Amino acid sequence: MDKNLLIFIAVGIVFMYVVSNFVTELQKEDEQLQSSTFHQKHSIDKFIKKDSIGQTILDVEGEPLELQVSAWNHSALRSELVEYFPDFDTMKLFAKDRVRGEELKTKLIKYIDTIEKRFFAGEIDAEKAKKELATLK
Repeated sequence: MDKNLLIFIAVGIVFMYVVSNFVTELQKEDEQLQSSTFHQKHSIDKFIKKDSIGQTILDVEGEPLELQVSAWNHSALRSELVEYFPDFDTMKLFAKDRVRGEELKTKLIKYIDTIEKRFFAGEIDAEKAKKELATLK
């Protein structure tokens, strides 16, 4: 290949990177430029906080249950919870320690209990259990 073509491609990639980062920064600052995709990705940012020992928590106290469930399903904490599979007791402790909002916490622990019973009864395999744990209904 020609060196000029490679340089042109490299400059194009750098240009696209700079433009995409610039647009993202503009969207963060100017509400008129925020797309629905941007709102969807950042809708739960206000619920993500740090506790006294520096752990990330989901604080949805006082919000409607539907919003609490949506925040859980879009948070990184749910994938962290699934990493503890098949240790269901640790998963329940994780939910108690890292979720603020009694309705969501209660629903999540009941959901973990339901999946635990189905898993140990042989109704679902490990992959199906992980998939179900990844999305709270």
